[in-house]
Amino acid sequence: MKHVILCGGSGTRLWPLSRRLMPKQFLTLFDDKKKSLFQKTIERNASIADKLTVITNSEHYFIALDQLEDLKNEKFNISNTRFLLEETGKNTAPAIAFAALESGEEEILFVTPSDHLIKDYTEYEKAVKEAEKLAEEGYLVTFGITPDEPHTGYGYIEHKGNSVIRFHEKPDKETAEKYFKNGNFLWNSGMFMFKAGVYLKELKKYSPKVYEEIIKSFETRQELDTHARIREMKDIPDISIDYAVMEKSDKIKVVKSGFEWNDVGSFDSLIKEIESIKAEEIECRNNFYYSDDEKKVIAAIGLENYIIIDTKDALLISKKGESQKVKDIVKSLKEKNGEITTSHIKVHRPWGTYEELITDKGYKVKKITVKPGKRLSLQKHFHRSEHWIVVSGTAEVRVGDKTYLVRPNESTYIKMGEIHRLSNPGKIPVILIEAQVGEYLKEDDIVRIEDDYKR
Repeated sequence: MKHVILCGGSGTRLWPLSRRLMPKQFLTLFDDKKKSLFQKTIERNASIADKLTVITNSEHYFIALDQLEDLKNEKFNISNTRFLLEETGKNTAPAIAFAALESGEEEILFVTPSDHLIKDYTEYEKAVKEAEKLAEEGYLVTFGITPDEPHTGYGYIEHKGNSVIRFHEKPDKETAEKYFKNGNFLWNSGMFMFKAGVYLKELKKYSPKVYEEIIKSFETRQELDTHARIREMKDIPDISIDYAVMEKSDKIKVVKSGFEWNDVGSFDSLIKEIESIKAEEIECRNNFYYSDDEKKVIAAIGLENYIIIDTKDALLISKKGESQKVKDIVKSLKEKNGEITTSHIKVHRPWGTYEELITDKGYKVKKITVKPGKRLSLQKHFHRSEHWIVVSGTAEVRVGDKTYLVRPNESTYIKMGEIHRLSNPGKIPVILIEAQVGEYLKEDDIVRIEDDYKR
């Protein structure tokens, strides 16, 4: 069996914790902040499937790779992992088709999102085995979750045993209450299992235009060492597997799943899984508090049923039960200040991280961490000069035709327009402070001449 992880979401409903360059599936909020939802998804299925395909994009590839590396000494074999990097996200139907196209027709694919939290592994494995039997018989199997409340944020599956009567869109509150009382409705989990060939045949039958464009795009893919880049995707319709296949095919079965499941799709869902930090309160009740800064003191007066999310550069305040609307706030912010929805102050790169410490007119100060054996691209800037002061480790610096070492408490200077590169040849991380000076200091003032990561 091959496990296919859909890992391209941006998690806008969990802003400001989740952002486009570091979405919720990679946040380490669980298990004492040791593991991400992506890592937990891999661990959960490591004994079920002997192969893994991760479908994501170039921006998230190196984050996913780093988190896979963190698991390699546990019960996960990274050598059986394949990455498919989509040029543009086109929803689940095309993504799953790409995984199916490079699989054998009889190979069973177990498709899961990367950002769900699942408990009770005994019940989980029981549901997977039941689905596997149905998939072997040639069915397209979906997993339905037994509702524990009349939720309006999920699609529903009306069923009788393993047979699907009908798929239903996310309902309003009144309709959700009817579904909940009826007892024949399950939440649509977004998890699937089927043979690769069966899925492709049904996709071709019910969504031929989608299928044709997927085939064209797949044939132009760029094969690299451990992954492939899927290009030429602009003509592929943006369509989910539900619309493209599941709501049309007569080969659909559902497995009623009894395990605990949370798609962590909003702060109302998240706060069920993590503890609130302590706050100094007066006349407050039933509030949830979270802060990036463990030393920060939070004080509140007269608040009831609020969610307070504090990060270094943004603060979210929401009433409980209203957090689904965070996506609307993100849409508004994107129009006014796109950067605040794109990245945190600390940004992950294939070579390490950088963190903005101070930004003002004409200058910016960053903390840069370069992992052992890694290096930045050979690059230049048209609008800024840079001063580097090494705090820890030994940096190898190339400026123009010269290459030299810079040790702790030593510094170097790169003039505007000069070709340069920062490397870490050592065994410990290089940490340095970078002071940028110039009239334009945004990240797009980088001309890459040579790059290990093919950006």
